[in-house]
Amino acid sequence: MSERASLPSTSLPVSPLRSTSLEAEHRALGGKMVPFAGWSMPVQYPAGIQAEHRAVRKAAGLFDVSHMGEFHVQGPDALRLVLRVGVNNAATVDVGQAQYSALCTPQGTLLDDLLVYRLGEDAFLLVVNAANRERDWAWVLQAAQGMDLTLEDRSDQTALLALQGPLAQEILAPHTRGPGGETLSLESIRYYRFAEGEVFGVPALVARTGYTGEDGFELYLPWEDAPAVWRALLAAGEPLGLLPAGLGARDSLRLEVGYPLYGNDLDEAHTALESGLGWIVKLGRGEPFIGEEALAAQKVAGVSQRLVGIRFPGRVFPRSGYPLVFEGTVVGEVTSGTLSPSLGEGIALGYLPVGLAAPGSPVGVRIRDREFSGTVTRPPFYTEGSIRR
Repeated sequence: MSERASLPSTSLPVSPLRSTSLEAEHRALGGKMVPFAGWSMPVQYPAGIQAEHRAVRKAAGLFDVSHMGEFHVQGPDALRLVLRVGVNNAATVDVGQAQYSALCTPQGTLLDDLLVYRLGEDAFLLVVNAANRERDWAWVLQAAQGMDLTLEDRSDQTALLALQGPLAQEILAPHTRGPGGETLSLESIRYYRFAEGEVFGVPALVARTGYTGEDGFELYLPWEDAPAVWRALLAAGEPLGLLPAGLGARDSLRLEVGYPLYGNDLDEAHTALESGLGWIVKLGRGEPFIGEEALAAQKVAGVSQRLVGIRFPGRVFPRSGYPLVFEGTVVGEVTSGTLSPSLGEGIALGYLPVGLAAPGSPVGVRIRDREFSGTVTRPPFYTEGSIRR
């Protein structure tokens, strides 16, 4: 095995916030910058979170998510490594296809969730959460010991823009070409598929993926070229209602469709089965993955708690950390919650004992000294998104 980065040091001093290549763009647009996963990121722009959220649901929003980590894996043992660290079955992924997966500890608890893109028969791109980048990199390096492959952390060279919303294709299509300048049909890129080409003349991997419950694209670009593409996309989309969007809208959008967030809903204290990710856990697929034995045993024994969705009628705002109650007894806490901009009701995710976790079960949330009644609801809460599967 060869690799092009060193293991992270635990003795280094705390670093200042890092900036994406779009920092100046965000500030020029009046973006409110906040610390997030060690990065300076825009939480909102002057139009506000509600307006940005509505733009993504009705037209389109443009997000800077360049803080995410990108690991490239290539070589004869590339698939073997991805199978070793990921709970899903990457062997079923075609070249040009993406897959949602997760990294687990030997105990089956979650280190991270990630996207796996198959770039070639022996080449993969792993996209991990920014807060876990160094830990994930060390984990993957350790798992790759003795394998015939090359690992490269290209996070610092890769920018990532997410153009999301029902008008995303209309905005992007006129400015996208194949790698040789030929027409690149976005219509042919199905959900969780991707193609390599150019956006406004800049080399890009164009993926029909996202985190909002709407149709859209994620554009992987050279770090230094992202500002020009950002400006060009905003200009092209402005007549159609495109707005720049920040972390606030991204959070409310993903929660409306029940997408979990690592560090809130997913963590190392809960297993993949407890976290509602059983649908991506592929047991007995031949090449064992880290954590498979523990998850197989838990599947037989059954889980004692489960991550669920909860809906609260009326203008209830269940924030992270608020207690969840049943018949006056605290039975869990909100891991993510908001007053849904699309539904006008409170929505939340949280872990409940399995006996209280069935859809339709009553559960309340305690906000200060008051309790508000809710119902366990299988996500998505918002079902009118424009995803084209």
